[in-house]
Amino acid sequence: MEKNKIKWGIIGLGNIASQFAADLLLLEDAELTAVASRDFAKGKLFAEKFNALKVYDSYDLIFEDQEVEIIYIATPHNSHAELSIKALENGKHVLCEKPMALSYHDAMRMIEASKKRNRFFMEAFWTRFIPSIQDVLQKVNNGIIGNVNYINADFAFYGSETENKRLFDKELGGGALFDIGVYPLFLSYLVLGNPKKVLAKAVMHKNKVDLQTSIILQYEKAQSVLHASIVSNSDMKASISGTEGRIELNAPWYIADGYSLYENEKEEAVFSLPALGKGYAHEAIECHNCIRDNKIESELWSHQNSLDLSKIVEEIKTQIGL
Repeated sequence: MEKNKIKWGIIGLGNIASQFAADLLLLEDAELTAVASRDFAKGKLFAEKFNALKVYDSYDLIFEDQEVEIIYIATPHNSHAELSIKALENGKHVLCEKPMALSYHDAMRMIEASKKRNRFFMEAFWTRFIPSIQDVLQKVNNGIIGNVNYINADFAFYGSETENKRLFDKELGGGALFDIGVYPLFLSYLVLGNPKKVLAKAVMHKNKVDLQTSIILQYEKAQSVLHASIVSNSDMKASISGTEGRIELNAPWYIADGYSLYENEKEEAVFSLPALGKGYAHEAIECHNCIRDNKIESELWSHQNSLDLSKIVEEIKTQIGL
């Protein structure tokens, strides 16, 4: 029996939204019902490119559209909280780009709105759902590398201030921590959970955003050394080391198409696990499953997971003076 299509709306029609919309086209049970942009011409072009049925020039109109079931929010970081809450209050399910909010307080408000309205809400941590991460986590949890005692991960690129103005704009939630630092933090949290202590140092821009931030997460019997930068490149590999071996995720690790397993520093096996499309399709599939099962959160990336990560980010934000 053919599944009814889940009807999506998208607001914030930038690069990430384009990649997400392209992946939606790969799913037979997904329909891009509507898109919204304050620039109607931009919205029209986006709709034509990704087969959206309707275009709105205001976010309120897409919230009021009775056909739209779930809204993907890909606007600048500073608007995530208010738009998510408004969508939930209008009876929509929500997939909100990371970071879900710029403060722990706002993250709490978003989760409360989801619970109050009994609508599905998930932070769009697409990396959590790609096949390589799923497989690595299962192997780590099964003890294949023993007890994990060290994680090393970074996410860095050179961002031009003239071409990437949003990254250098404090009001829009710019800076390395919010834009990409959440990725290495996510990996450490996924494997080791909440740290006992957080240590962070940053190089700041005159606009008061962090250009690069280095972080040590201290656990009972483990440490994570993490880095994020918008002013330099890195190899973007990630390694998870344990008492009996090591796993190295292919670069760029946050969308790894596989990984290598080492024992006594000898490569034992190489696993190839390419994602569907760019990789965003997997989080959309999770949304579909949860909505059909009448769940308001995912078991793989739950409300509590998002809140825990938000709290770690809040501590780092305080330490670096962001």
